[in-house]
Amino acid sequence: MNKKLVITGMGAVTPIGIGVDQYWNGLISGVCGIDRITRFDPSGLAVQIAAEVKDFDPKDYLSTKLIREMDLFQQYAYAAAEEALTQSGLDVEKNPDRIGLLMGTAMNGVSTTAETQAELSEGKSKKVSPRFVPKILGNLAAAQFSIAKGIHGPSYTLNTACSSGGDAIAMAATLILAGQADAMVVMGGESSLCPVVLGSLAQAKALSRNNENPKSACRPFDADRDGFIMGEGGGALILETEESAQTRSAEIFAHLAGYANTSDGYHVTSPDPSGKGAVACMNIALSMAGLEPRQIGYINAHGTSTPVGDPIETSAIKEVFGATPPPVSSTKGATGHLMGAGGITETIACIQAIRTGTLPPTLGYKTPDPECDLDYVPGKARQAEIQAAMSNALGFGGQNSSLIVQKYEK
Repeated sequence: MNKKLVITGMGAVTPIGIGVDQYWNGLISGVCGIDRITRFDPSGLAVQIAAEVKDFDPKDYLSTKLIREMDLFQQYAYAAAEEALTQSGLDVEKNPDRIGLLMGTAMNGVSTTAETQAELSEGKSKKVSPRFVPKILGNLAAAQFSIAKGIHGPSYTLNTACSSGGDAIAMAATLILAGQADAMVVMGGESSLCPVVLGSLAQAKALSRNNENPKSACRPFDADRDGFIMGEGGGALILETEESAQTRSAEIFAHLAGYANTSDGYHVTSPDPSGKGAVACMNIALSMAGLEPRQIGYINAHGTSTPVGDPIETSAIKEVFGATPPPVSSTKGATGHLMGAGGITETIACIQAIRTGTLPPTLGYKTPDPECDLDYVPGKARQAEIQAAMSNALGFGGQNSSLIVQKYEK
């Protein structure tokens, strides 16, 4: 249990760039990936905007066979994992039984499910492809990666709604500390843009309807925020023991210092108004990391741009961090809400902030809200040398995830 856990590989497929470098450069340059939906005709829907992944060619990452077999959410997760594994230099063949996989996704293959049923109902198709079930299963992204790379350690797929990515990192760490593996490929994927999901969330008044101004529709912590923007993408990390990384002289990008998961036990969609679940989660992560709140230099907030959620998270941060909380930003103004993949891509943003001394901005924030009164790094990236950062992810059902990454010191 005293082993130090480190991150040696990162991968990202996002609406503002494919690959960690493009993703990070997009974040700090203020690129917004939100626009009118192009995957299908959204004109009959109340919500017609989203953050789609652009210029993703699956042939760059997958064989023709795998492209036919895999849903988009699986492809995004696979491509991100490929980048992370390549960057880490981890030799799978050397000890395949000691390398595992942890996959996070919130919605699995819901888009393919909806599309397939529509084709049957409308008479466009009379048969269902034998690939249908493997394409919609959440665990098949990790399974396909395991098959392709010869990874034979533990493999789990986790679904805790929008905190799935963060919880996947935490669960992977738990498996390593329990002695089940020396290294874990942590991957997350989401592609749930379809009329059924958009229609449901629109009816729940969870999504922004600012269709005329997509680039400014997501406004985390802003007084005029009116809902979140759905996004899609993939993220991946290679997590391993310091001993494993040092043995092969791997480059270490950060130390995973602490993590936690709590449940509000309050409501299926709304966070507890007191924020006590998020407060407990952040405090547990700090305790595990052995850090005082003042030692956290930056928080990547969940910050979805909903009228209810943003002030509750703000209040929770203030309760944990007191009178002088660190700078806080929500990168969802740039990427939209990547759901199951977001906890991983947002942790990557924290790692990059530590490595580069740059805090990514909150896009869309212009009008202060008295209930949201923190330093949200509005509009533009900021230079700041930090040693540790926290990533929060909060999901439907009252799921809370907090991760702390720290500058690596031998």
